[in-house]
Amino acid sequence: MTDSDPPAGWSLWNDEPHGRRILVFRPDVFNEGNDLPAECIPTILVSNRSRARRPGASQIPTDTWHVVLTLEPDVEAVVEEYESRDAAVEGADDLARRFADGDVDYRAAYQLPREDYLDRLDDVVES
Repeated sequence: MTDSDPPAGWSLWNDEPHGRRILVFRPDVFNEGNDLPAECIPTILVSNRSRARRPGASQIPTDTWHVVLTLEPDVEAVVEEYESRDAAVEGADDLARRFADGDVDYRAAYQLPREDYLDRLDDVVES
């Protein structure tokens, strides 16, 4: 595995040399042809952009790098902080491995139960 290769089960979607890095989990099953919708693809974003929830804030760079695992557009399962992009990329790869190994409690991220979807996600993670 090279520095730019994501862990097994994950695909590199975007990798800006000194900026964002985006990993997606099993794009082969999260698509319109399957029962797992594309908008629910587990995604890990590495970024140093502000996480403030106000218009334009996401365009402002910060000194802190964030690694965020989302399960849907508004469902964040894990948020971690790092002091450098290199450390954040390593952290993202570690998070990706933990997720693929079933060591991330993604069910806890949901306020409303989605048992059928989460059972199906369990099947994909365990395969």
